[in-house]
Amino acid sequence: MASPDDLKFQEFEEAADLLSADPGASTNPIHKHTDGDGAIKLDLSEDEDAEEKSELLSGERPAASFWTFEYYQSFFNIDTMQVLDRIKGSLLPLPGRNFVKHHLRSNPDLYGPFWICATLVFTMAISGNFSTFLLRKGDPQYHYRPQFHKVSIAGLAVFSYSWLTPLCVWGLLQWRSTRHGRSSYSFLETVSVYGYSLFIYIPTAVSPPPPM
Repeated sequence: MASPDDLKFQEFEEAADLLSADPGASTNPIHKHTDGDGAIKLDLSEDEDAEEKSELLSGERPAASFWTFEYYQSFFNIDTMQVLDRIKGSLLPLPGRNFVKHHLRSNPDLYGPFWICATLVFTMAISGNFSTFLLRKGDPQYHYRPQFHKVSIAGLAVFSYSWLTPLCVWGLLQWRSTRHGRSSYSFLETVSVYGYSLFIYIPTAVSPPPPM
């Protein structure tokens, strides 16, 4: 059993020396939790949350590395309504209304372009198989077999176009901006524009082939 002297308030020399050296220093509370086995655990979550909030407010939070998931997470930070609005803007361009300034400038993304390209790939592959079946169904020697290689061909064509073409256009815009001193679009904005522009090809690929 603890003696009465053990229950008295005790001063620690190290803490007293630190406070005397820096009177304005503050201390952080440490919360203790006891589990079922009687072991004591320290809870520092409140201090960590406070540090993260202070870093965000002061703008001193370090940028995410290129090899981390957080770096690419910002490229997909978009909701469904924004994606639908950008698709509608790509389908119905208005005269004198810049698509980049009115739809992408605040937050260009890769979420919409990626899924548009993926949907277009499978749509082209399915339509290609279906059109081949319609053209050869009257042939008694024809036996239908799924042509899965068309998925690879369509994927290579669509994703190559959606990345290589914006890369060439962005390089040309960078060259013109350095030569003429004009502001240029970023590479992410260029990729986003070309990605959303491919949406019109999805209903075109679904349309049935003309009769022969």
